[in-house]
Amino acid sequence: MSTDQPRPGPGEPPENDPFQKPQEPPAGGAPRNSAPRENGSPRNNAPHGGDSGGSGTGGEGGAPPPPEGTPPPGGTPPSWDTPPPGGTPPPGAGGPYAGGPSGGGPYAGDPYGGQYGVADPLAGMPPLANRGRRLVARIIDAIIVGVPVWLIMTAIVGGVDFFSTDGEMAGRQSTISGVTLLVYLIYEGLMLSSRGQTVGKMAMKIRVAMLADGSIPHGQPGWVRAAVYSLPEIVPCCGFIFWLINVLWCTWDKPYQQCLHDKAAKTVVVSTETGPRTGSA
Repeated sequence: MSTDQPRPGPGEPPENDPFQKPQEPPAGGAPRNSAPRENGSPRNNAPHGGDSGGSGTGGEGGAPPPPEGTPPPGGTPPSWDTPPPGGTPPPGAGGPYAGGPSGGGPYAGDPYGGQYGVADPLAGMPPLANRGRRLVARIIDAIIVGVPVWLIMTAIVGGVDFFSTDGEMAGRQSTISGVTLLVYLIYEGLMLSSRGQTVGKMAMKIRVAMLADGSIPHGQPGWVRAAVYSLPEIVPCCGFIFWLINVLWCTWDKPYQQCLHDKAAKTVVVSTETGPRTGSA
């Protein structure tokens, strides 16, 4: 067999061409045989499998190592953002307002509307109390407290003419009014902080509830609500103006129809009757 190399064909550089780039073997070893097969088809240089049943991991037809950062075969590795199997969200999912601020209770959700707001801020709340019922409940409580106190104080300090401008009568008026307001404050504070209702509210089937979760205003909220309603009336002239604005505030307040004493205590007045919410007059 002759070992002479064939001569360069037309257009090919000669073997001793000084400008021809030398063929350097790849860093992994011997150069890959990319010469065409005898039947004219190119060799299979696919990553898996080689020529004539090669293993594909080395030698002729082997695939080069994947570049750094390429995910391994068989799929993308799991991500920390992927929820666990079974559809259960990770702890803390759903935002700080998911499920309501108290984890349940009479209000099925956050009545403030959640982190991004909802269409109806009253969704999940009991029906708001009718304004007429609230007024009648106040009148009942005023009679329950005022009549006994007036009878007792009249017996102690003597008869009082509330239309008189006499100095002595003015002193008696102030004494009876102050005692009546103090007794009313204690009456309402005890009733609201214990059960969320006064006698008048029980008769009208309404109650005071915490706006956050619908619970009874135990402790400080109940007493703050009673104090903001009663104590400003002690101040001459200005106290009555504040009281009038306070009780009328619920007629234009939206959406919870709160008076100023409700806003101070973060409470709302709702109906105790069951049934769908139809709004209030």
